[in-house]
Amino acid sequence: MISITPNELPTAKLHGYLLGAIGPRPIAFASTIDGEGRPNLAPFSFFNVFSANPPILIFSPARRVRDNTGKHTLENVLETKEVVINIVNYDMVQQMSLASTEYPEGENEFKKAGLTMLPSETVNPFRVAESPVQFECKVTKVEALGNQGGAGNLVFSEVLKIHIDSSILDENGSIDQHKIDQVARMGGNWYSRAKEGLFEVPKPLSTIGIGVDRIPEHIRHSKVLTGNDLGLLGNVAQLPTPQEVENFVAENIEIRGILRAGGREVLEQKAKDYLDRNEVLSAWKILLAQEKE
Repeated sequence: MISITPNELPTAKLHGYLLGAIGPRPIAFASTIDGEGRPNLAPFSFFNVFSANPPILIFSPARRVRDNTGKHTLENVLETKEVVINIVNYDMVQQMSLASTEYPEGENEFKKAGLTMLPSETVNPFRVAESPVQFECKVTKVEALGNQGGAGNLVFSEVLKIHIDSSILDENGSIDQHKIDQVARMGGNWYSRAKEGLFEVPKPLSTIGIGVDRIPEHIRHSKVLTGNDLGLLGNVAQLPTPQEVENFVAENIEIRGILRAGGREVLEQKAKDYLDRNEVLSAWKILLAQEKE
């Protein structure tokens, strides 16, 4: 066994040990707005429920380790004192991951991640319509735990209204733990799905992904591709070139056959098969080959 004194480690290394050891951690998918009314959406896995009377949720946007800057969510809750905390299930995990990309200030992560803005009833930030449970909250206190990179900021969020998708309730009106199908963060790229165990979600690019809003409309409205599929497609920095698409089709006799038959949904299913194996660029080549036909 190794023994570690925290202040003797670089913060990034200590951060990795903490996140690798303490899990699974629930995810607060926090929706806020800034003083100009611009939406922001970001996930935080330093999160839990701490009181039922009054109902208090606490999440912690940490200062960035690399440059000791604060996050847009923290700036917004300090300014507006409101937040909506949306629960993340498996069906939206890739879109949630894409929303964690550090887009420029003022960029709407709802649009980049392909999620639906649903007006709240008691606060100004929007709810995530795809989330199975949404908590409208007023921020009662923000407690800074330090002023260096990696320092957390506890956001005390008092629940004003709860919205629950009726499809996740059991016959007694309680939340069915199988139906809600929650996911939680582990260390590195790993997540935990309550029903099935560990799975991996590659971290969003260090460069900026194009976002779901940049995906052609007919692909976004596909009857085959899921929200998770669109999240994967949106998390590429740039699309394959026409020459790369042409070379891919030339080397793949099955794809050429599908293109000749004109089966759009068959082609989209083939792209989905590649996405299920996390071969995102190959999936894009198939979908772009479809556009050329």
